[in-house]
Amino acid sequence: MRVVLAEDLYLLRDGLTHLLSAHGFEVVAAVESGPALEQALIEEKPDVAIVDVRLPPTFTDEGLQAALHARQREPGLPVLVLSQHVEQLYARELLADGTGGIGYLLKDRVFNAEQFIDAVRRVAGGGTAMDPEVIAKLLVSNARDEPLAALSPRERDVLSLMAEGCSNAAIAARLFISEGSVGKHTASIFGKLGIGPSDDTNRRVLAVLAYLNG
Repeated sequence: MRVVLAEDLYLLRDGLTHLLSAHGFEVVAAVESGPALEQALIEEKPDVAIVDVRLPPTFTDEGLQAALHARQREPGLPVLVLSQHVEQLYARELLADGTGGIGYLLKDRVFNAEQFIDAVRRVAGGGTAMDPEVIAKLLVSNARDEPLAALSPRERDVLSLMAEGCSNAAIAARLFISEGSVGKHTASIFGKLGIGPSDDTNRRVLAVLAYLNG
C-alpha cells in the first residue's frame, strides 16, 4: 500500500516512515511542507495520505488544505490528518464532503503503534478513524441540539464509539455489553437523530459524522 507522508518534524517524519515500512506500507514520499505535499499527491497518487495539519511555510492549516484539494481532484482519496490539538473547524472541513476514507488523530495516538497502524489501514480501506477527543468535542459543540440532547448517557457512549469507526462487536467489547444491546441502542440513536438505518458500517459512521458535523 502506497503512502504519502507529510510532517515537518524530521524525527517524527523519519520515525513514522520506519514504522509504516515495518508494517508493510510503501512510503513513496515523505515531505515537510504544504507545497511539497501538493506536488507529491499529484505525482504519486497514493493509496492513503498521512498529513500533519500545520506545515511550512505558514504553519496554519496548509497540510489540511493540501489534502482537501487532493480529495477534490481525486474524490475519496483516503486522508488521515494528524494534529497536536483538537480543532473543531478542521474536523468539520475534513468531514464536509460526506465520503469515506477519512481520519483525524491527535499526535499522541501516533506513539501507540498498534492504534496508529490500525487507523491508517481503516482509513485506507475507506473507513473512518476519528480521535475520541475529536468526537467528544463535536458531541459537546452539538449538545444543545434537541435530538442529540435526547440521547441517554449509554446511547451517547455508543454514538461516540460508532463515530470513531467501531463495529457493533467492538462497541460491545469496549462497553461490556452484548451485541444485541448495541443493536438496540444503535436503532434508538438512529431514530432520535433522524438517520436512516444501514447495515454498512462505513455508511453508518458517515451518517453519524455528518450529523455531528451539522
